[in-house]
Amino acid sequence: MTTKKLFDDSEDLIDIRKDNIFKAVFTKDTHESRKALSGLVSAIVGMEMEVLDIMANEPAPENTRDRQIRFDINCKTANGEKVNVEMCLNPNNFEPVRLEFHVARLFAAQDIMGKSFNDLKRTYQIAILGNKTCFPDGDFFHRFEYHDPVRNVSLGGRTQIFTVELAKLGEIAKKSVDQMGNAERWAVFFEYLTDPAMRAKINEIAGSEEGIAMAGGVLLNISRNEIERARLESEYKAKIDIQARIVDATREGIQEGRREGVEQTARNALSEGFSLEQVHKITGLDMQTIRTLQGQ
Repeated sequence: MTTKKLFDDSEDLIDIRKDNIFKAVFTKDTHESRKALSGLVSAIVGMEMEVLDIMANEPAPENTRDRQIRFDINCKTANGEKVNVEMCLNPNNFEPVRLEFHVARLFAAQDIMGKSFNDLKRTYQIAILGNKTCFPDGDFFHRFEYHDPVRNVSLGGRTQIFTVELAKLGEIAKKSVDQMGNAERWAVFFEYLTDPAMRAKINEIAGSEEGIAMAGGVLLNISRNEIERARLESEYKAKIDIQARIVDATREGIQEGRREGVEQTARNALSEGFSLEQVHKITGLDMQTIRTLQGQ
């Protein structure tokens, strides 16, 4: 049977690995976008999951003026479980411990008053990592949970971290589509979507997985919409430029031994819309100092 082509060979597709593009695809208030997000979460977690609600943790993707530069997708499934999904094109060296920190915060944010600890819902942190690997083995997919590593006894897995390292897909991408698992198909889709040499395989993958086809259709509309495409590209460029300026200013302040230089960097970052946690990661200042600077 011939697979219907979703993407023409000449289609100029925008890169879904850019975190703001990723978020724009998966958080639109449409059936296609929600179906795509449910398909992605189901493939990574390894069970059927329907995403019902996307939590309002920042302004909508269309609102770029007042939004913070955060591109995670915080959502809730039909059975009340919480999922945080992120695309990180250029992960940092501290990415593993950062993921542990955020899944703990997400889990602990549940309302326990008047309930038993057994009522706590499962919480999942999903990180799709782009141009840099974080773990030394050759596996592209990892699932982490609390356990005794000597006796291999788990605490129960109420919090789980999933990582997908796109830079490790070389051999997987050579598989035939029918030999790929769902997580592998999504990963290859993300990594090779804009590669013209892989267009036939990407079309085959989209034809084999409804969620991927939905995501591809949303991305296609964005790619063909000149206004939205220009807005998203401009937003991404502004983010990279701001981060580069802040890092340069921080290094200059540290080299000159001036705490005030680092604090001014923090003020600049806060004025640009960076969150307290992002400023902490960029400057190394403690959270109380950053809160004080925010109020000045």
